[in-house]
Amino acid sequence: MGRLVVIEGLDGAGKRTMADRLTKALHDRGATVGTEAFPRYGRSVHADLLREALHGQHGDVADSVYGMGLLYALDRRGALDDLRAELATHDVVLLDRYVASNAAYNAARLRQGAGGEVVRWVRELEIERFGLPVPDVQILLRVPREVAAARAENRAATEADRAKDAYESDDALQERCGLVYDELAAASWLSPWRVVDGAADVDVDELARFLLT
Repeated sequence: MGRLVVIEGLDGAGKRTMADRLTKALHDRGATVGTEAFPRYGRSVHADLLREALHGQHGDVADSVYGMGLLYALDRRGALDDLRAELATHDVVLLDRYVASNAAYNAARLRQGAGGEVVRWVRELEIERFGLPVPDVQILLRVPREVAAARAENRAATEADRAKDAYESDDALQERCGLVYDELAAASWLSPWRVVDGAADVDVDELARFLLT
């Protein structure tokens, strides 16, 4: 079985860019790499409902923390067979967001910490009930909220399909979410975490070497 590696961080932290760079670095070391990004917009009905809710559709669905959390979880549950197949045929499966995103954002919305009720609920739902594979390593791409916000703003201005959603537009939520991510990493929630400075030039070659040892 391959290693399941997850990149986590705030909206605008640079997860997609890191995933692309890390994939190349792993390939350069001879590793086979499978990739996936959550939510799976355009490929999952649950993901599409999430995006629509975050942009003001479907009434008060976006107001429900547990309702939104369930949709995120169902999107990943729908990818379970694909994840298992990828892990069976690749050295590394690299994910842009995973279960910890659900834990961090829901806790931040409810003003709870990593030890709160909603984080336990996410773990029980996604890992224990849905049977999603536990990551081998989770990488927290840590950046100051201001840097992440500026990147998200630039992305919305330059990419036609990346308008900021309700979560991305809430600076206070992003601030709280960053704190929860720090707590999850410190507690090694689900698996070991590697915290990297997303505002600096990350040494992806060293990171790739770490992931393969």
